[in-house]
Amino acid sequence: MARQKHFNVDGRHFYIDLVFYNYILKCFVLIDLKLGDLTHQDIGQMQMYVNYYTRKMMNEGDNPPIGIVLCADKSDTLVEYTLPEDNNQIFAAKYLPYMPTKEELRRELNLEEFEKKE
Repeated sequence: MARQKHFNVDGRHFYIDLVFYNYILKCFVLIDLKLGDLTHQDIGQMQMYVNYYTRKMMNEGDNPPIGIVLCADKSDTLVEYTLPEDNNQIFAAKYLPYMPTKEELRRELNLEEFEKKE
């Protein structure tokens, strides 16, 4: 739907890196890209984006928006303590700055174990 989606709150300008609408899930998907390590401020910023879309942009029949923060590195513990225990709207994931080799993908997906079970 948008790249660098601008919105204004009390005269302050905010930009969501990517905004999609998933027609199967019937919800907005907000993606924020971070070059460095994930911080609790990044998660709080995404929470604000999700809250804004929940209160201002959702239409009747929509499900709550999903927020995804893609970062160079993240701490699962930091994410766990920053988000509420019942969170099902905000997610953080580490991105790879390069295409992995076939061998790296096999290791990551545990394909060797899968192939042995067949």
